[in-house]
Amino acid sequence: MVAGWLRRETRETREDRKSERDKTAAANLLVAVAGNSMDEDLVRMACRLARKGKSHVVVINVVEVPRTLPLDAVVQGDDSDRVLDRAVAVAQGMDVEIEVEVVHAREAGPAIVDEASDRQCQLILLGLVPRSRFGQFDLGKTVPYVLEHARGRVWVVRDECDVC
Repeated sequence: MVAGWLRRETRETREDRKSERDKTAAANLLVAVAGNSMDEDLVRMACRLARKGKSHVVVINVVEVPRTLPLDAVVQGDDSDRVLDRAVAVAQGMDVEIEVEVVHAREAGPAIVDEASDRQCQLILLGLVPRSRFGQFDLGKTVPYVLEHARGRVWVVRDECDVC
């Protein structure tokens, strides 16, 4: 009688461990690049994680379109192709295939959260270049929004701080 109970518990424990493994295996990673000094480091980080966990990496660049223009309007000064080409070059150097996409949106935060949700990403990587506003350290609008509204995990990587 006791042996049957132990066996049942062992089966349940084994199923729990298997479901935990399934949750962590083949996770989708979303990297939001913005054309700053953090982009290459973020892509490199995601590629290392992807290689280790056999994950899929999606790199997006959000182009914020003013409300006075339609979302599909061509925005002057848009260097998304250059930014995403750099991300692809970094990934190729690490022998990892990535998917890149330009996303046109009114604000970057909701666009990042929506893309991560649509693509079922378990991890979002964001870069933060430190800046000061009114003498105080400022996170901007995007990072707090993503931290508050993302369903999965969010890693924020802060660049070296000259302003701090």
